[in-house]
Amino acid sequence: MRIGFLGAGRIGAFHAEALLATPGVDDLVIGDVDRDRASALAGRIGARSAESVDGVFAAGVDAVVIATATASHAALITRAARAGLPAYCEKPVATDLAGTVTALREVERAGTLLQMGFQRRFDAGYLAAREALRTGRLGRLHTVRAVTSDPAPPPPAFLPLSGGLIRDCLVHDFDAVRWLTGREVVEAFATGANGGAAFFREAGDVDTAAALLTLDDGTLVTATATRYNGAGYDVRMELSGERDQFVVGLDDRTPFTSAEPGGPPAPERPWTGFLERFAPAYRAELAAFVRAARGEAPNPCSGEEALHALLVAEACELSRTEHRPVRPAELAERIAGPA
Repeated sequence: MRIGFLGAGRIGAFHAEALLATPGVDDLVIGDVDRDRASALAGRIGARSAESVDGVFAAGVDAVVIATATASHAALITRAARAGLPAYCEKPVATDLAGTVTALREVERAGTLLQMGFQRRFDAGYLAAREALRTGRLGRLHTVRAVTSDPAPPPPAFLPLSGGLIRDCLVHDFDAVRWLTGREVVEAFATGANGGAAFFREAGDVDTAAALLTLDDGTLVTATATRYNGAGYDVRMELSGERDQFVVGLDDRTPFTSAEPGGPPAPERPWTGFLERFAPAYRAELAAFVRAARGEAPNPCSGEEALHALLVAEACELSRTEHRPVRPAELAERIAGPA
């Protein structure tokens, strides 16, 4: 396959190198709004660069991977669909529900494949927890506790483009909860706090957030996120059932120190960020896209799945600002209309 690769930033560079090592990928054509950045990345990893994003679509590619800035996702998804090309896109489809629905309708009309980037679905720990749930090892699930903590804040310029802490970070937990449990969120209540840099408040965002979700079978979910976890990058999920309890993300690099006498000390090499923590999952995710684009496997994470996770995030954001429980179904009803 010849794959068109859009975006040569931090995650783009990682994905491009991983794709070149993926069986079935013969050629990679990299394009970016910054032509020099695309050329430098292509030269470093042994790929080809295009003069522009337009040049990627004109290069006779068989599929496209979108790892550009969030604001450009919807337009590029639409362009790939109209060109009849399978596409992989980092989350989100768009920063709002209306833009997400519009882009997904373009994909539906074209009948093309769109795989969204929720890499936790390919992480070994999350896969093991899903298997434990589905085989009944945990018994009746009653509580899920999710944690997503960054070691340091992003640059101030990132905030207006990201959609905020809940849409940017916790949306991964919301997708993982749905995927693991096979259940839908029927109600969300969320709050946030700002004790750090002023630029979070100035952007209308928070640096720490907590959500309480109720699933359609009564299971309760707590999900927290922060931009200020100085101990390191921490992503965990605890699943508690009547028979057993599983924890995802608990290993010798989990950044915490036990307060108990004789308990484990702080890790010598805590996780530093998402690319390090989830590197194997990202590679597996891209390999799955190549197989799906070749028609050898089903789509592991459709655009509709991303929409469901965004609906939960939007419900939490509305709850945070209006200080009330919100049903994602309320928001789904607002955007429903003729396709």
